[in-house]
Amino acid sequence: MDLMQILQSQLSDDVLGQLSDQIGADKQQTAVAANGIFATLLGGLANNASNESGLSSLASALDRDHDGSVLDDLMGIVGGMMQGGGEAPAAKAMNGAGILGHILGDRQEVAAQQISQSSGLNIGQIMKLMPILAPIVMGVLGRAKNSGGLDLGGLANILMGSAQNAQSGGFGDLIGSVLGGVLSGAQQQQQPQQQQGGGLFGQILGGLFGGKR
Repeated sequence: MDLMQILQSQLSDDVLGQLSDQIGADKQQTAVAANGIFATLLGGLANNASNESGLSSLASALDRDHDGSVLDDLMGIVGGMMQGGGEAPAAKAMNGAGILGHILGDRQEVAAQQISQSSGLNIGQIMKLMPILAPIVMGVLGRAKNSGGLDLGGLANILMGSAQNAQSGGFGDLIGSVLGGVLSGAQQQQQPQQQQGGGLFGQILGGLFGGKR
């Protein structure tokens, strides 16, 4: 199961059109930006799943707040959030700002800068998209966990596998640009820690999120 492909499939032409109209961009730019956001959040989640406490916390959050029902009316959810200026509703399943805080912490703006360079959108546009797309990521992951009956090990494997597939399946440059750019400052202070998945993605995640959780 490739979460990146599932995430892309959620962005129908109508949803992309709605997002593009609201932020004043064309669909291609919006799609590229969405890919960057999805890749960044999958990377952060994969890192959370690389240690026992982070994995348990993630699984509990999925069981409690993210059953995938947000995917049933993406047009309505996207429209409602955009009309609210990009601010998420109080419901935790759609609390994009809260989700971003857990996954990226204070690195959100730096990530937005990198995605901006990749997509051609400005940082303000990216920052509007991030809290809207974050609940979609959690919804897809929650639904995958429930439908597949995934235990903790299965959840960790699907996250790391999806992140690595995204890197090798046409998103390598994008992932390197987004995560590598955020990592650049951390590399000067510490050596990247190898994660279970190894390779470039594990090294990037080790340096980017090694100090979290």
